[in-house]
Amino acid sequence: MSYAETIEYLYGLQKFGIKLGLENMERLMDILGRPERDYRKIHVAGTNGKGSTSAIIASLLRSSGLKTGLFTSPHMVRFTERIRIDSEEIDENEVVEITGFIRERLPEGLRPTFFEFVTALAFRYFSLKKVDAAVIEVGMGGRLDATNVIRPEISVITRLGMDHREFLGDTLQEIAFEKAGIIKEGIPVVVAKQEDVAIEVIRQKALKTGSPLYLYQKDFRGILKEISPRGIIFDYYDEDGSTATSPLILHDLFLPLTGEHQLENACIAIKAFLLFWWRSNSQKSGFGDKIKTEEAIKKVISQGLRSVRWPGRLELIVKDGIHYLFDGAHNPQAASQLSRALKDIYLKSYRRIILVLGIMADKEANGIIEPLSQVSEVIIATQPEYKRALNSGALEALIIEITKRSKEIYRCPSVSEAITKAEELYREGDLIVITGSFYLLGEAKVFLGEPERLRKLSERI
Repeated sequence: MSYAETIEYLYGLQKFGIKLGLENMERLMDILGRPERDYRKIHVAGTNGKGSTSAIIASLLRSSGLKTGLFTSPHMVRFTERIRIDSEEIDENEVVEITGFIRERLPEGLRPTFFEFVTALAFRYFSLKKVDAAVIEVGMGGRLDATNVIRPEISVITRLGMDHREFLGDTLQEIAFEKAGIIKEGIPVVVAKQEDVAIEVIRQKALKTGSPLYLYQKDFRGILKEISPRGIIFDYYDEDGSTATSPLILHDLFLPLTGEHQLENACIAIKAFLLFWWRSNSQKSGFGDKIKTEEAIKKVISQGLRSVRWPGRLELIVKDGIHYLFDGAHNPQAASQLSRALKDIYLKSYRRIILVLGIMADKEANGIIEPLSQVSEVIIATQPEYKRALNSGALEALIIEITKRSKEIYRCPSVSEAITKAEELYREGDLIVITGSFYLLGEAKVFLGEPERLRKLSERI
């Protein structure tokens, strides 16, 4: 098959829908010779921040000298963004070859979903390329997610919120139960600050599995010292002794991702990396020999943080004199974080926000609109070319209802029209913020000129 035909085949697996459960993946892994066992892994679940945290962990591992895989979802523009080794996306020819290899071996009756197949593809790719370690981001939930066939060195749970309720449950306790499903017997778990009810669920699962539990702001913490559009500067404190260099204090670390929420993500990533290093050292894997001293640890962490690149998270782009900010805030919690960043960081430099907003129909639109409308003077309702997208007319009606017409509001049925309208309204000193969905970001980037050989975005997951 050609690459175009391969992608067409993969997208065609959407007809099998979303199927939570591990039966298909266990069979796939057996058929492929259990490739996921060929390298060390860190498993990352959560509602918000798991993508950024995964990217930071991968950068820290690379900085330590390890050949590092990174599996994330969804992608914004290119399918190949999902699977990377040392920041390099998987080659299209590799996608074709591995897809064909897996297809040839699928037995009659085994019908993997899109995400199951792509997860298997990633696991085999990392095995073939002989990575030392891989950071694996959960697709949805955790307990029954396709990625949960792995046994990692470290498990990570970022901030939890009310998302994917049709699959994960209607309460935070139920969602926490699903996310805590990635905790494996005896495997350390690093956890972000959570609501008490969520922490209790996670704590009980850790006790049941005998898994050491490390909580942000209890066992380790960060102090934000400076925040700007270019990133954050912070101090990291770790006093529990798990790093074998207790207490560990790192001053003036720089992360080129901005927003207060990135402080927590960075600290969680550092803690996961330190635990990985400590376990590897105690198991005499050879990894620990590369960073024997506390000074070496500090150097690796500092370099790893500075090297992080993660598009679509408060990503500022200037083109033809126009300033655009891309952020994938797709639920109320993420929208609140974006709103706070716009108020505390960007409105100190820009005179007004022109908001281009597109939301999926299964998301809590009101909770996304409310915080973002408070910092925007102009709002343009649009919809990505995707079957789950909320109709731009329905979105406009919600915006009018929430803002009481106190804003300048427009409706543009397509993303290209929305961006064109925003550019018409743009004046020097403005900032165009494109947000609400990663699907929207992908289409916007293509329209603004990011290369993409396959622009069939309407079928992208």
